[in-house]
Amino acid sequence: MNQNIAILRSAALAGLCISIGCVVNLRVGGVAGAALFAFGLLAVVHYKLKLYTGTAGFIRAKGDWTMLTLVLVGNIIACGLTAWAISYAQPDVLPADHVIVQSRLAKGPLACFLLAIGCGFIMTTAVQFGREGRFLPLLFGVPVFILCGFTHSIADAFYFLIAPELYSTQLLIIYLAEVLGNFVGCNLYRWTISTT
Repeated sequence: MNQNIAILRSAALAGLCISIGCVVNLRVGGVAGAALFAFGLLAVVHYKLKLYTGTAGFIRAKGDWTMLTLVLVGNIIACGLTAWAISYAQPDVLPADHVIVQSRLAKGPLACFLLAIGCGFIMTTAVQFGREGRFLPLLFGVPVFILCGFTHSIADAFYFLIAPELYSTQLLIIYLAEVLGNFVGCNLYRWTISTT
């Protein structure tokens, strides 16, 4: 039980870090906003926090599925709390957020699933470099996935939860598609390259 609580705490901090990246991306936008978003992933990797897209490509044992679920839940809870705080304290970011959410709704679940694969692939690459002490790929990986329009399930947890007026069954389906797509993308290396 204590281990599960530790995982949830680590995941919550990771969700907070990614939420901060989301806020700066909403406020600045463009290439600069995408580049500054990288602060979130740098903090996650440096402090070895539990982030869904930084964990999904590295699970091995049966127990890892429970851990991965806890990571996702902790990430989402922190994103929800941060989204609530930001929507209250800085409502001027809401129009930019609505643009992102509406674009996901316009694309639909299949497109968001496919785009999430690209993000998962990039995130696993960046995190692997970070685990080896090479942080430059983290600085490039985040702006690359954002500027490509790829979907990150934890960032989108923040973007979706800050806009309750846009909640719908379709948005939930899109979110689940992104979670699955990120998982697929995070595991492409493992599934295609034999490691011994």
